[in-house]
Parts: sequence; structure tokens; C-alpha cells
Amino acid sequence: MIRVLVVDDSAVVRQVLTKELSKARDIEIVGTAVDPYAARDKIVALNPDVITLDLEMPRMDGLTFLQKLMKYHPLPVIVVSSLTPKGSETALRAMEMGAIEVVSKPGSSYTVAEIAEILVDKIRAASAARYNIGRTTPRPASGPARSIAPPPKLMRTTHQILAIGASTGGTRAIEDVLVHLPSDTPGTVIVQHMPEHFTATFAERLNSLCPMEVREAVDNDSVIPGVALIAPGNYHMVLRRSGTRYFVGVKTGPRVHHQRPSVDVMFHSVASVAGQNAVGVILTGMGADGAKGLLAMRQAGASTLAQDEESCVVFGMPKEAIKLEAVGKTVPLNQMPRKIIEQISSAKCAPVPA
Repeated sequence: MIRVLVVDDSAVVRQVLTKELSKARDIEIVGTAVDPYAARDKIVALNPDVITLDLEMPRMDGLTFLQKLMKYHPLPVIVVSSLTPKGSETALRAMEMGAIEVVSKPGSSYTVAEIAEILVDKIRAASAARYNIGRTTPRPASGPARSIAPPPKLMRTTHQILAIGASTGGTRAIEDVLVHLPSDTPGTVIVQHMPEHFTATFAERLNSLCPMEVREAVDNDSVIPGVALIAPGNYHMVLRRSGTRYFVGVKTGPRVHHQRPSVDVMFHSVASVAGQNAVGVILTGMGADGAKGLLAMRQAGASTLAQDEESCVVFGMPKEAIKLEAVGKTVPLNQMPRKIIEQISSAKCAPVPA
């Protein structure tokens, strides 16, 4: 059983989460806390495996509590936050400080049942995570990182596509990759499992750090060198082509592997549209989303890379892709940017018809 402590100042939220999460056979709600002071005492008394944490609470805010928790009693923490721009910014700060995941509270875009289903998966991932809890090192809030110098002929074509998919632990992994890619990297499409509004804030943060331009995708956005597009939360993103022009479609639709956006949906579209002109990368995350899509990419002639087990927060998604023989090379996260550059520079691009 995974022992969970729910920390939230709302009695309704505590009651709803306790009721819904208790339906999972492998999850036990060992207690609830109305604020960080009560949570502190219950952590000592109940020894939970995972904590769900609201960030806006009385007496002590969630970020201050999280900072103290990671210093003195590090545990896997899942932030449960409101779907607001302010809430998403604070949640991303929490992830920089050591929180493992972020989930939205029930609202207009997510029902109680949907949030419960997502949260159950996140709790399972958090309980099994290979995670250096409490020892993350946040980067500065602004200023681009120094990219790896590319080979002279690296970015010679607009026909190439870089596609990246990630879930649990992926916000940091994607950042670690993008900050080291040069400003003329081929057009890049990214799916990270996050709620809506959170992806816009995530893109803005990456844009302040990376040599490339990074933004949340909108329907019909062009995919061009030097730009990375992140799928908006609660929408699928697919690659499309009109003549020599690549662009993205942003759409609703059924969840795939309980996810929207889905990595599989994006990877399948890249396989169909870009074929051997693409490089596919699957990073840390729980579940199997992206495995079949990455296989389709490899079968279409694309280069495919997966993050290795040692550097993953959760090895689920890369592991499933490796099982399907969808992965050409398995790479530690700190070597992933260089390996991506090598794959792009050595690719033999097929001509794209006008």
C-alpha cells in the first residue's frame, strides 16, 4: 500500500481527495492536514510515502513548507494547485524546489473523476520514483544557458523535426535538454504531461533560459528552426505538412493512456509526416505513452533516443519503448543534448515535395 497524506486547507478538497483516492486498492490515505504545521506533526507520526500539497494555505504557504520539508524530511510531493496563471507559476517554482509532479484541482476543465484518475497515476509514479529528493539545484530565473557547440553542418535544412515526449520528472529533463541545444536547432515539438495553463508558464520559463525560442503551441503554428513548441495542457498536438511547410494542429479528442496531450498522438503524426527526417526522444515518465508512437517513428526511418534508467525519475515510458524495440540508442540525460545534435547532423534527409 502507498501511504498518502493530504495537505489542504479546504475541508471539501480533503474530503473529496480522501474519498476518491481511497477507491484505488493500492493507496491508503493515512491522514489529512489543514496547514503545514499540522502536516509537520502528522508526517512524523504517520510516516507517509507521498504527500499531496496545496500551495495556498494559512499560517505558512506551501512553498515555504516545501522548502523546509525538502531540507529536513524529504518526501515525494505532488502539488495539487488551482488552474490559474498565478497558481501555475507557483507550482513550477515548487517543482524547482523538489516537488515531483503537479496536478490541477477539479474545475471547469477537469472533473473530480478525471483528477482522481490522474492523481492516482501520479501517486504511483511518485512512490516508485528514482528521485534525488530535496537536492535539486534550481537554475537562475532568467538568462539563456550556454548551448553545446554544433558541428558546422548541423542545422543546414528546414526539413528536419525534433520531437520530445516526457511525463513525471519531465519538466526538469526537458529543461536540461533544451538549454544545451543551439538557437538554430530544427523545428521542435514537445509533449509534457501537464494541466492547461501550466504549460504556458512552463514554456515562458524555458524561453527565458534557452537559446531557442520556446512557446506554447497554438493551432496552425509553423514548425521552423530555432523554435520549440510545447503542446498546451488538455489538448493533443499533431505535426502536419503543407508542401514544404511543417505546422502543428492543436485539437481536443479522447485521452490516450489517460493523457491529453499524449506523446503517442504526437509521435505517430511525426512518423507519418516527417518520416526519416525526424529525431524522436522519449524522456522520464510513468506508463507507456509514447512507446508505440516512437516505434512508428523508428519504422518510418527516424532516429530514436530514450533516456536511460539511472537518470530517469521514473523509467516507465522509456522502458516500454525499449521493450517494443522502438529505441535506437539509450542515453543518460546529461549526454542527451549532444546525442541529439549528433543524430541531427548525421541524418540523411529525404526531400520534402513542394
